[in-house]
Amino acid sequence: MRETIAEGFRLLQDDICGQLEAEDGSGRFKEDVWERPGGGGGRTRVIVDGAMIEKGGVNFSAVHGILSPTIQKALELPAPDFFATGVSIVIHPKSPHVPIIHMNVRYFEAGERWWFGGGIDLTPHYVVPEQARFFHERMKATCDHHNASYYPRFKLWADDYFYITHRKETRGVGGIFFDRLGPETAECKAVHRFVMDVGNTFAPTYRHLMGMDRHLPHTEAERQWQLLRRGRYVEFNLVYDRGTKFGLETDGRIESILMSLPALAAWEYDFRPAPGSREEETQSWLQKGVEWC
Repeated sequence: MRETIAEGFRLLQDDICGQLEAEDGSGRFKEDVWERPGGGGGRTRVIVDGAMIEKGGVNFSAVHGILSPTIQKALELPAPDFFATGVSIVIHPKSPHVPIIHMNVRYFEAGERWWFGGGIDLTPHYVVPEQARFFHERMKATCDHHNASYYPRFKLWADDYFYITHRKETRGVGGIFFDRLGPETAECKAVHRFVMDVGNTFAPTYRHLMGMDRHLPHTEAERQWQLLRRGRYVEFNLVYDRGTKFGLETDGRIESILMSLPALAAWEYDFRPAPGSREEETQSWLQKGVEWC
């Protein structure tokens, strides 16, 4: 199955890039084809300074090789030889009224073991309940098509995973997150269909969100808040994100690993939103357990 899965992810990357370019209107992805010294390679595609997207990346990779004993033990794998393929996306929009979005779908083999993982989560600069509800309804519909238990399980998993412990706040409004969906879940083709449906849900969902408030003007103060929210995003990715850690620990391609970081971000000492402000309201939404749908 690994060749079929990898080819499906390649085509998914092509489709998503085309849809994002169409929605942006002027931005175009620059492709960088690379090879991993230990085996395999990928295609990194980055879009910069588009009409709507300030910086974004849509990465595909299919790599293989031998894991170090330390990583093999940490991942509780039966064998050091591995194969991994997937698509990873992060989009940082220009407007503070359009949310950041992340998606990852992946497949992993080690010896005789295999599993899928992935998910989609939304990080608004300003939490707009209408946007959050729409996003979660789309995630739930995709999950329910395959298994009614998926959305509540994977929504809870996302709340727990995308949590900035040192800030005691969630990264955004969550979404779905899942990992190690293997033979105990369903046979490979069934799990593969679910993961591909998650991937195909991404572009139409985000295109709708891009269009909701794209024409709203923004102030310099709102731009500064956007940069602070991006700073939180950076903190999560560098401190907690498993994909970032795996890439660094397996001698991955650093430009692709750090593609998720925004072009600009900010940190302000002891920042506190003004009482009653939209910034304070957004801060109040950044908690686990919010039922959006």
